[in-house]
Amino acid sequence: MFYRETGQYKTDYAADMALFPIRQDRIGMMLILFVAFVVIPLTMSSFVLSAVMIPILVFSLASIGLNLLTGYTGLISLGTAGFMGVGAYATYKFTTWLPDVNIVVLILLSGFVSAAVGALFGLPSLRIKGFYLAVATLAAQFFLSWCFVRVPWLVNYNVSNAIEVPTRTIFDIPVTGPNASPVVRYLVVLTIVVAMTWAASNIVRGRIGRSWMAVRDMDIAAELIGIRLYRTKLLAFAISSFYCGVAGALMVFLWLGAAEADSFNINQSFIILFMVIIGGLGSLIGSFFGATFIWGLPIVLRAAPEFFGVAVKSATVEHIQFMVVGALIIFFLVVEPHGLARLWQIGKQKLRVWPFPY
Repeated sequence: MFYRETGQYKTDYAADMALFPIRQDRIGMMLILFVAFVVIPLTMSSFVLSAVMIPILVFSLASIGLNLLTGYTGLISLGTAGFMGVGAYATYKFTTWLPDVNIVVLILLSGFVSAAVGALFGLPSLRIKGFYLAVATLAAQFFLSWCFVRVPWLVNYNVSNAIEVPTRTIFDIPVTGPNASPVVRYLVVLTIVVAMTWAASNIVRGRIGRSWMAVRDMDIAAELIGIRLYRTKLLAFAISSFYCGVAGALMVFLWLGAAEADSFNINQSFIILFMVIIGGLGSLIGSFFGATFIWGLPIVLRAAPEFFGVAVKSATVEHIQFMVVGALIIFFLVVEPHGLARLWQIGKQKLRVWPFPY
């Protein structure tokens, strides 16, 4: 009875189209943000923040980027990790050229570089789609991976051929580098992810998002009603790559602290694709569900046997993870193509009409 719209009247269009039209949803979101910004930094250990919370946020942002392209526009991409790498290497070059600029500004600037590269490699989508587009983006992944290894200019000719994160501060507080505390890094990542998620939610609910979904459902019909396919598809590639580029920069500068070219290989692209599939295509909250599940599954598989006093080798945990993820991908593709986000939606609807059947 506490999750109903009864008595909540909407008197204008803006209220009816609000992001959270139900009061209980707004209260729930404020509680979630309070826990994320206050409770978790005060209660969680540095290890949990660095090894669990920050990577989940980073992969959630990357999943949102891929979801905007694949889930909302219907364009398949296997080059997500490559675009993340573009953002990371661009941020590294910006820190060299602009040593006095705020690191958050440089991370966002790197997203525009990644967006330009993504739009360039999105040009084939104007002529091909489906399997052939997936192969084209796979070629982009291989080309970018080759550049990360073979172009020493990207790493300032470092002998190690790796990105070395410098120390940067905000209001004299270290944000990157070895002196940056996990709490500060977590709060910076969380702020960026929340802001970009809010922006993405407004994009998909507006004219651009409706154009994307029209192209996804039937591109010929979308073109007949006046939607310009080439502009819509390239914009989807650009915005998706922007999100992936920012996620890649956050991964290197605020999580790992250093990175090599292998950090952005094809396996990373597949992992993010699995997050989107399991979390739910065409759902922003599904991106968070998928990232939390994929990243948290090995942690649970390691902790559960230890809780019962059973020792499990790391290799065994990895094999079990592959089997579980593979089985779940098949399950969701067959039974529930919209993933965990759809299960969450069904659960909310059942709660709204309880105790009546649904």
